Amino acid sequence: MNDSSWGAPPQAGYWGPTDQGHGHGHVQSPGHVQSPGHGHVQGAAPAGPAYDAYEAPQTRPMPIVPDVADHGENQDDGRRAARLSGPPVRNETNPEPMPDASQPAPKPPKKSAGRDLSAAIGVGVGLGAVIVASLFVVKAVFVGVVAVAVVVGLWELTKRLDERKGIRAPLVPLALGGAAMVVSGYVRGAEGAWVAMALTTLAVLVWRMTEPPEGYLRDVTAGVFAAFYVPFLATFVAMMLTADDGPQRVLTFLLLTVVSDTGAYAVGWRFGRTKLAPRISPGKTREGLLGAVAFAMVAGALCMEFLIDDGAWWQGLVLGLAVAVTATLGDLGESMIKRDLGIKDMGTLLPGHGGIMDRLDSLLPTAPVVWLLLVLFVGSG
Repeated sequence: MNDSSWGAPPQAGYWGPTDQGHGHGHVQSPGHVQSPGHGHVQGAAPAGPAYDAYEAPQTRPMPIVPDVADHGENQDDGRRAARLSGPPVRNETNPEPMPDASQPAPKPPKKSAGRDLSAAIGVGVGLGAVIVASLFVVKAVFVGVVAVAVVVGLWELTKRLDERKGIRAPLVPLALGGAAMVVSGYVRGAEGAWVAMALTTLAVLVWRMTEPPEGYLRDVTAGVFAAFYVPFLATFVAMMLTADDGPQRVLTFLLLTVVSDTGAYAVGWRFGRTKLAPRISPGKTREGLLGAVAFAMVAGALCMEFLIDDGAWWQGLVLGLAVAVTATLGDLGESMIKRDLGIKDMGTLLPGHGGIMDRLDSLLPTAPVVWLLLVLFVGSG
């Protein structure tokens, strides 16, 4: 999910790490003139990234003070000459200009989610319809949908790594191996998923050998990470589908993740005050996390009671808590990657959402946790 879905939105223009230089500026203090034997009195501006550009005080040009012809004149004459030769200078004891009574007071800026909500809702409804239709009509079609999402996600991730860091993770073996991983998990279970993961890793190592050795270790490391992060974690969704009530299990997984994100957005946007991880995702708040936990636990109790065979409401409470935690960690992990790359979104494929990876961030790490808890609570059949 995105940074804007957890309470107060981040400051405009801040996405990804900022590289601010440490400069020093000198501003001539108002009202001072060149006195005999002395240079101009200057005030040093604060150095370092102590505040953003938009927070910097706006300093207007100071009046040019003519040199005093007679060095015997005192400072009062110099100040008088400065007042006569330049525009009026703000009084240091009252630096703020007086408000103009004829102008209406500026209205406080309204909160904005930073995205086109109508487009986001439309795309979300469309994706939900495709997923539900494929899930309950033909299971194999849903597996195909997961495989396509995995391939597109790998393409977005490897493209951004190449653009921003010059890391060239081999896409061809990753895409082929990723799709095979999802299908193997559906057909052969966890054993098939691990075998496909091992073969994909080997393919990445061999494929990269066709290029110069410079950066080989960096590229294959990124390739192995991408293979685990996207297709291997997505394989657990296909593994949920193999149970007799597989569609209901996958639907529970999707509902709890979406409800968790919705609860975080609703509570954080209205009551969010305390930042959860300001250096990673400034928009997320602790109040939003509590909202995610509360919403997900209630939804989990309802899903386990009415959707999952032999499920119990108290199991849903545990499941909802686990989903809220893992979805939040997944969102923060994706934010770390994007901040390291210096980007806002992984892609632009989905209007109002970003890319496929921007929708999979909280789903991927949640899938193995939901699969495991469901197996422990109600079995794998």
